[in-house]
Amino acid sequence: MAFDWHSEPLTRDTPVTQDYRNTQNVRRFLTEQCGPTFKFDRDFMAWIRNDTAKTLGDVVEEWQRRHGNKA
Repeated sequence: MAFDWHSEPLTRDTPVTQDYRNTQNVRRFLTEQCGPTFKFDRDFMAWIRNDTAKTLGDVVEEWQRRHGNKA
């Protein structure tokens, strides 16, 4: 069964799978982790989906690295 990105609890350890979706649940989690200035852009979304194994913690750290934000 595929991971439900709309309703499953998310943590920094949640793996980004092939069926990853930019849902409101994901947006809410990333805003909590990265701060109120978090937003998706095309380059960042492409990085998330680049077929390299990663977790949501890696996603948070990459966004912070790109934006110099340590929320």
